[in-house]
Amino acid sequence: MRRVGVFGGTFDPIHFGHLRAALELYEGLQFDEVRLVPASVPPHRDEPGVESGQRLAMVEAAISGQPGFVIDERELRREGPSYMVDTLQSIRDDFGNVSLSLLMGLDAFLGLPRWHRWERIPQLAHIVVAHRPGWHLDDAEEAEQTAVQLLEERRSDPAILQERTAGGIVLQAVTPLAISATAIRRLIGEGRSARYLIPDAVWHMIEKDQLYR
Repeated sequence: MRRVGVFGGTFDPIHFGHLRAALELYEGLQFDEVRLVPASVPPHRDEPGVESGQRLAMVEAAISGQPGFVIDERELRREGPSYMVDTLQSIRDDFGNVSLSLLMGLDAFLGLPRWHRWERIPQLAHIVVAHRPGWHLDDAEEAEQTAVQLLEERRSDPAILQERTAGGIVLQAVTPLAISATAIRRLIGEGRSARYLIPDAVWHMIEKDQLYR
C-alpha cells in the first residue's frame, strides 16, 4: 500500500528541527513521500511574521533536491483557518485508498484535543508522533490525559502503516533538536545571525529580503 506522510506547519521560518524530524520519519517508516503543508491561517498561534508566498519560497528552498519531499499548497489556496482535519479530508479525496499519516511532534499531539474536529482525524489518517528518545506516557501532565488515553487506545506497531489506510498511532523516536522558529525570529529581530539553525538557502533568502527585521 502506498504510504503518504503529511507534515504541516507555519514554517515561519522552516528550520533544521522541522527538516531533520521529517527526514527521519520518511526514512525510518519508509514513506513513499512526505508532503510539507504550509499553513495559511494557523488556528493555534499568532499570525505568521511574513506573508505566505515568502514562507512557501523558504520551504521550496529548504527541500530542494531532497527525494520524497513534496510541497503541498492546498492550505495556502484555501480561505479561512487552516484546519488540519479539512486538509486531511482533501488529501484523502485526492489520493483515495492510500495509507495516510499525519506527522506531528509530541507537544502538538498532546494538545490535539484542542484542535478543530480532532476526533475525525484518526478516521482519515494514522498519526505518527515524533518524540525524544526515552519519553514515556508517565511524563505527560494531567491536562494532556485525553491525548494520552487516545494513544493508549490506538497505539500501534509501525507495520499498521502498511496494512491499513488510517486509525493507528505510531510513536517514533527522532533526534531531538531544540530549535524554535520563535527564537529564530527573535535572533534576527535583534540583528543576530540564524545561520546553522536553518538551511543556508533559507538564510540567504531571509538576508536578501530583510525578513523578520
